[in-house]
Amino acid sequence: MSGTGLSIPAPTEASLFGLPLWLVVAVGAVALFGAFQVYYWVGHFLGERLYASRVGTRIGRHRIRKVENVVRRWGALAVYACFWVPVLRHSLPWVAGVLRVSYPWYVVASALGCLTWVPVTSFGLYTVIWGWVGLASRSPITAAVVAVAALAALAGVTVWRRRRKAAPDDKLASA
Repeated sequence: MSGTGLSIPAPTEASLFGLPLWLVVAVGAVALFGAFQVYYWVGHFLGERLYASRVGTRIGRHRIRKVENVVRRWGALAVYACFWVPVLRHSLPWVAGVLRVSYPWYVVASALGCLTWVPVTSFGLYTVIWGWVGLASRSPITAAVVAVAALAALAGVTVWRRRRKAAPDDKLASA
């Protein structure tokens, strides 16, 4: 990118809030690990009462049953896998606590999840952002088209999911 004065920093040289990016990622992984332990113990201590809470009611009993079935079937492996599924990432850990998944295995699975998911998503997002900034420095119009296309795709997926989610409810209402 000569001539623009813009250079993409190497991941080992990049910084955020004045800290090296790798350190921010490491702190993020530790913080997420801590949050996962809190989720587990909240589920463990509150048990079934958690399902009647505002959060449990909002999620819905039928959805919680689906998560319970995943945890019963896969145990700690489900805890690791939930890092890669956006909605499960923050609902499955407290269900694991309610179901009393083996805590040592839970700790291992959540640690492995933090050690893999946080760096992959952080550096992946870093790459996407700097890739788009590089594109914008070469061709602002192309970058704008890419941004609009990405937003349109996101809006399309959101609308599609909402319609798909509403369809079973509509069938129940008309029956």
